[in-house]
Amino acid sequence: MTAANEEDLTRKQRREQARADRKAAEEAAAADATRKRRITQLAGAGAVVVVAIVVILIATGGGGSSKPVTKHEQTAIASQVASELAGVPQSGRTIGNPNAPVTIQYFGDLECPICKQFSDKAGALPKLIAGPVKDGKVKIEYLSMQTATREPEVFTTQQKAAYAAGAQNKAWHYIELFYNEQGAEDTGYVNEKYLQNIAQQIPGLNLSKWQAERSNPKYEAEIAADQQSANNNSLTGTPSFLIGKSGGALKKYEYSSLEDPKGFEEAAEKAARE
Repeated sequence: MTAANEEDLTRKQRREQARADRKAAEEAAAADATRKRRITQLAGAGAVVVVAIVVILIATGGGGSSKPVTKHEQTAIASQVASELAGVPQSGRTIGNPNAPVTIQYFGDLECPICKQFSDKAGALPKLIAGPVKDGKVKIEYLSMQTATREPEVFTTQQKAAYAAGAQNKAWHYIELFYNEQGAEDTGYVNEKYLQNIAQQIPGLNLSKWQAERSNPKYEAEIAADQQSANNNSLTGTPSFLIGKSGGALKKYEYSSLEDPKGFEEAAEKAARE
């Protein structure tokens, strides 16, 4: 086996391990959420109702809906994302004051459902943007790491679509719209029509310029560099985070919640003091 083949195999093994780790995390989170729902439901129910609820939960498995996002829902999401990002400076894949004292690097895969938990309206990200990012204390850089997307070609194409929007300082609009409108995992929902639809929802995005920019070869190099950075920092799943003083060494941040921003804020405050 050649060195190149060995390197390809190693990359594939890392992707499969990251995918397995993420799947395990999703299953654990889903199981925990299901247990909490059962406890809440059972607490106020009579004996007959208790049995009925248990039967229903077992039958449904506590799973979520895999229905595609409707046009009405897209309109609401686009409005939410526009409001979330209004007045916040963007430069390429970075959101926040370019001179912010603290940097958070956010490694994600646009098809990763756990990243969606961080990015959607109930997640920690909008709260971080509304707080320390808008206050000029923190800037957030988005980097790519393939975990949920099965096909490398699809992964590269979708991440490049977001990076290309960054040429017009709209990358975070693309990223947030994609996460909030995710389809069901492993259904092959990401195609050219889907990518174009995300772009069409971004206010002020010049679509012809965005389309031309997608072929810029620099983005593939950036995605490869992102993956190398993830490997260098022993990151195995998405979302993953590095936090530190801007311009200095960043350290891996082990989050305890993707909905409560407090842990991120405390880590940022600590980095600013170092």
